[in-house]
Amino acid sequence: MTDSTPTPAAFGELADLIQVRRERVARLVNSEVVDLYWELGRRISDKIKLEAWGRGTVNGLADYLASQAQGLRGFSASNLWRMRQFFETWEGAPQELATLLRELPWSSHLDILGKCKTSEEREFYLRLGVRERYSVRELKRAIETGTFERVLLAGAKLAAPMRELHPGAGGVFKDVYALEFVGVPAEHSEQDLRKALVHRLRDFLIELGRDFSFVGEEYPVQVGNRDGSIDLLFFHRELRCLVAIELKITEFKPEHMGQLDFYLEALDRKVKKAEENPSIGLLLCKTKDDEVVEFMLNRSKSPALVAEYRTRLPDKKLLQTKLHEFFELEEQRLSKGAADEND
Repeated sequence: MTDSTPTPAAFGELADLIQVRRERVARLVNSEVVDLYWELGRRISDKIKLEAWGRGTVNGLADYLASQAQGLRGFSASNLWRMRQFFETWEGAPQELATLLRELPWSSHLDILGKCKTSEEREFYLRLGVRERYSVRELKRAIETGTFERVLLAGAKLAAPMRELHPGAGGVFKDVYALEFVGVPAEHSEQDLRKALVHRLRDFLIELGRDFSFVGEEYPVQVGNRDGSIDLLFFHRELRCLVAIELKITEFKPEHMGQLDFYLEALDRKVKKAEENPSIGLLLCKTKDDEVVEFMLNRSKSPALVAEYRTRLPDKKLLQTKLHEFFELEEQRLSKGAADEND
């Protein structure tokens, strides 16, 4: 009997099976590790409160664990203190959050504990990391680029048709996109930016968020005798629609919206499948005047939005200062509302 030559598809099927099972095992192992660290943190916390354990005792525990014949590693004094901090930080959290804790690797928990200042910020990155299935490096970048502050301080500004046709779009798009990974000079062309984004497509997809799939660069659009090309075309699985991204290396101008409307109409008539939702347009500009943007979006008949891009990391301290001011104004607003109700 002669062996037939296996097809690449047959090999790929087995490779996919191995990868899926490996990922499942990794998740189970991670869940067990986080559970173990939680339990150790709980017991150390209780010992400190009830039996007056101090730093010397915890150091002694670390030395004892290191001396065991089993070669127990990863239980240095500093790591034991972090386990205690981990437990005390999330103690009493709702069951939903307690379940999510098992989904992130320990290194990501250390980044959240060490770099986030408030419970709101910690919960935000916990949910973001699980939802987007971020690696340790990807979640670290999200924290360092101030994703929490960017999302909270300035939500995406959507045209009215966008809110009507895609109610969930507000949680998908940002007002400012951090593109520090592109490596373009301060003075760059739209072609430079587009080529850099395609070259670093994986990083761009991470910044865009979950469920974006790349369709093409300079995607051709033809209507009558007029030819055009969309800078970048994506498909969003959850919204079930095409997403056209137009890059502008200048401040947003009202005439940009007319070009985007033309592309969206062409996509919906000539490219969109019958079962898909109307296409979305994103104008990614170097800067924008929010008042001008709001004026134009109020008149737009297309599901569109305008956002800024940054090729340099945002000043995290400045973002945190603005966030502090935001919370203060919010507290004043709530206090004033309560006082008005009592009058």
